[in-house]
Parts: sequence; structure tokens; C-alpha cells
Amino acid sequence: MPDEPGRAHRALAALRRTRPGTVGVVLVLVLAGGLFATSARTADGTDLRASGSDLRSQVVARERDVAQASARLARLQSDVDALGREVDDPQAQQLQAEQEDLSAPAGLDAVSGEGLVITLDDAPRAADGPAATGVSADTLIVHQQDLQAVVNALWAGGATAVGLQDQRIISTSAVRCVGNVLRLQGRLYAPPYTVRAVGDPAALRAAVDSSPAVQAYLADASRVGLGWQLSQQQVDVPGYDGPLQLAHATVPR
Repeated sequence: MPDEPGRAHRALAALRRTRPGTVGVVLVLVLAGGLFATSARTADGTDLRASGSDLRSQVVARERDVAQASARLARLQSDVDALGREVDDPQAQQLQAEQEDLSAPAGLDAVSGEGLVITLDDAPRAADGPAATGVSADTLIVHQQDLQAVVNALWAGGATAVGLQDQRIISTSAVRCVGNVLRLQGRLYAPPYTVRAVGDPAALRAAVDSSPAVQAYLADASRVGLGWQLSQQQVDVPGYDGPLQLAHATVPR
């Protein structure tokens, strides 16, 4: 009899290791009101973390610099908003009102509600751990397409807001890698990676369960010990606080 379970497992593993040439964007497009797939213009066939390079000390330094710059940006933006509200000009006041109306759909406002929290992590590398089975190092780490798969599934499940680590995902967000760490909107992170989504928990869970890319990750999680935790709970997703300028965009084929 053919080894059907083995064949299915190999197919899932191959799916996860495949580098997507184009992953579409599934995030909120405010003015059009559409959803696209999370951008894989960022993938370029690379892993989230390249083996053999340790950039943790650089990550700590960069995170400190970015945190200071972000705090200063938030203070300046608050000053700009306050000055804008003080302008005694009907046209300026109308524009200010329109900006406030678009703030929520643009992802600039914090969102709270029932939803899911999903955490992904690298497999343990101890000599006596589940990863010590002769599998390739490529299989033991969280790839950017794994995170993209989770985010895309949550959007497909009707999430009203999605966050990765401590940031909000919007239409211009991109999951990237630099060396052996995740780069998201100018900030660097090491695993574990936590994705939060506000929405109907049952619909979100169903979308995650039906995603072939997520199932490929779970197959490796069961085999080599990749981290996976999913829980239903009250979720807080912050508002986006980065730049809003879009440098360029292309329509996926």
C-alpha cells in the first residue's frame, strides 16, 4: 500500500521550504477599502534568519535607537495634530475632520476586542532536543513566509486589525529579514514572534486551520519542535505610528 501519510507530510514540508516568488498583499487599502495579501515583495527568496550569523548585539543597539526616534516622532506628530486643530480656517478644519475619519480604517487607531494570539518560535537546538534528528537547519527556523502565511490567514478570516510583535500591520507593512532577525517597519526582532488579531475567533481559527502554508509549518512543528501556540483571548492591537508615504507599489500577477 502506498505510504499516503508519508507522502502528505513530504508535500507539506516541501511547501514550507519553497520560497514564494510573489506573495500578494492582504492588508487594508484605506481609500479602496480592499484587502490584499501580505506583501511578498519583501521575501526575495530569503530566510528570516540566516544560519551562522549572530546579530543580537546589533539588534539591541538598533532597537534602542529606533525606540528613541519613535518616541520623538510621536511627540512631534502630537504637536502637529494639536496645531492643526487650532487653525481657524474652515477648509483646514474640514481636512482635519476627514483625516480623523480615515484614521481608523488606515490602522492609525488602537483596536481592542476578542481574537486570537499566535506565537511562532525556532525549534530547540540542544543535542538531546527534538531538533537533533538529522534534519536540515533550514527546517528548524521560522521563515518569513511562515509569518506571512499566518497574517494572510487571519486577514482571510475577517480580522479587523492585525499586529506583529509590538506593531500594527497596515497596507504598506512588509515582513523582511536582515541577517538572522526579523525586520518590520524599521525595527528588528528575534524570535519568538507573536501575531495578534482582532476578529471573530471561530472564523479566524477556521481560516488558520484551512491555510496550506500554515499546515506546512505545523507539520514541521510536530516533527522537529518548532514553536506554535494559539489562544483565544482579549486582544489589544496598537495603532500604526510609522511613516505613511508609499514609495512604490505593483499589482500582483
